[in-house]
Amino acid sequence: MAAPSAGPAAPIRSVHLGLGAFFRAHQAWYTHVANAGAGEPTGIAAFTGRRPDAAVPLRAQDGLYHLLVRGRDGDRTELVASLSTAYDGADVEAWQQVIASPEVAVVTLTVTEAGYRRGPGGGPNLGDPAVADDLLRLRLRAGAVDMTTVPGRLVAGFAARRAADAGPLAIVPCDNLIDNGPAVRRVVTELAAAVDARLAEWVGGNVSFVSTTIDRITPATTPEDREVVAELTGYADASPVVTEPFTEWVLAGDFPAGRPEWERGGARFVDDVKPFEQRKLWLLNGAHSLLAYAGPTRGHTTVAEAIGDPVCRSWVEEWWDEAARHLPLSAEDVGRYRADLLERFANPRIRHNLAQIAMDGSQKLPIRVLPVLTRERANGALPPAGIRALAGWIAHLRDGTTVRDPRGAELVAAATASAPVAARKILAFLEPKLGEDTELVRAVADTYRELVG
Repeated sequence: MAAPSAGPAAPIRSVHLGLGAFFRAHQAWYTHVANAGAGEPTGIAAFTGRRPDAAVPLRAQDGLYHLLVRGRDGDRTELVASLSTAYDGADVEAWQQVIASPEVAVVTLTVTEAGYRRGPGGGPNLGDPAVADDLLRLRLRAGAVDMTTVPGRLVAGFAARRAADAGPLAIVPCDNLIDNGPAVRRVVTELAAAVDARLAEWVGGNVSFVSTTIDRITPATTPEDREVVAELTGYADASPVVTEPFTEWVLAGDFPAGRPEWERGGARFVDDVKPFEQRKLWLLNGAHSLLAYAGPTRGHTTVAEAIGDPVCRSWVEEWWDEAARHLPLSAEDVGRYRADLLERFANPRIRHNLAQIAMDGSQKLPIRVLPVLTRERANGALPPAGIRALAGWIAHLRDGTTVRDPRGAELVAAATASAPVAARKILAFLEPKLGEDTELVRAVADTYRELVG
C-alpha cells in the first residue's frame, strides 16, 4: 500500500513544544478534528523537548501518523494530519521564526512538571545552571539561539515576536501543574523581567496564559504495536501512537489571536478549571502514583495488572475515598468519574507501564498526593492510602534501579537510611513540616515495612 496522504500541509497557526506521544494523542488530535470543520485549518509546528528523536520519523512521513485506539473490544486506527512540520527542539532559531509569525495564534506545551524549572517560590530557578546560562545569553542578545530550558525558549520566542510586531498570542500549558496557566505566566514573566523590564511589560500586555486540565492515557508504543498498525492500515508507520478511547480537555482563559475549534473534539471551555484539575490530579494521577510505587512490591508492572489485584484495587478505592472528601464536586460526579477510571485502568489492551508513571516523583507527588494528605492531617487523620503512596515511593527510591527524577541522586541517598530516618528525610524533602510530624513519619516507616515484607 502507498504511504498515506492528506494533501498539502495546513498553514502553521499553532506551535507546540514537547513533541511526544501524549501531544500527538491529545492536542494534535483535537486540532485534527477541529480542521474537519468549516474555516481555515490549523497546522502545527511541533518541537521536541528532551531529545530530537521524535522529529526524525515524523518529518519522513510529512507529519502524518496513526493513532492506535485500543478499546476493551478491539483496536481501530485514525490517521492524524494536523502536524505540518516537526523540529528538533534544539533548533531555537526555527522556534523563534515560527513564534514571530503573525499567523501563529497559539503555543501549546507538554514538557512535564520538571520542564518549567521553577524555584521553591514558584518563579524561575535562577540557581539552576541551565536557567542561569539561558538568562545570560538572553541578556547579551547573542547566542539566544542556544536556549536549552523551556522558560528560556519561551522568553526568546517572545523577544522575537515583539521585535516582529506580530501581535498577541496564547500560551496553553498542558502539564500537571496546579493552576498551570498562572504558574507558567509567573515563570516566564519573571525570567523576561530579569532580561529586560520592557520585554516583561510586553508579555504582560500581549500574552495570555490559559489554564487547562488534560486526560488521555498514552502508553509507550512497542514494536508489537507498530506491527498491529501495519496490519490494520497496510502501512509501516514508523511513529504511531497508542491511546485509549477516553479523552478530556478542559480550558479556561483568553485566546486573543483566535484558536482552533477544539470543542469539535469534545474540549470544554469553562470559567474555572480548578475543580476538574483537582479531580484529575487526585483521583487519576494520584491513583497512578500509588500504583506506580506500591504496585511493584506485589510484582506488578502495569496499571491493568495492578488494578486487577484485589489488594491494589482496595488501596486505590481507599485513596479515592480520602481524596473525595476534599473535592468541591457532587458525590454523583465523583462516583461517575471513579467508575470510569476503574474501567480505564482495567483495560487490558492498554499497557501502561508503572515504571513510566513513576518518573519524576519529586515533581508529581506534591500535586497528586500531598494536597489530600495535608488536608487529612489538618483534620487529625492519618490517611492510610496517602501514607502508602509515600511509603511506596521510598521503596521505589531504595531499589534505585529504575529511578528517573531530576533530584534522583539526592533522593536515593536519603532513602538508603533506616526506615524511620528515610521516612523523615523524604517527607522533609517534599515539605519540611511533614518531616517534623512524628506521627506521620512513624506511619510511613511502618507502612514501608509492610510493603516490602
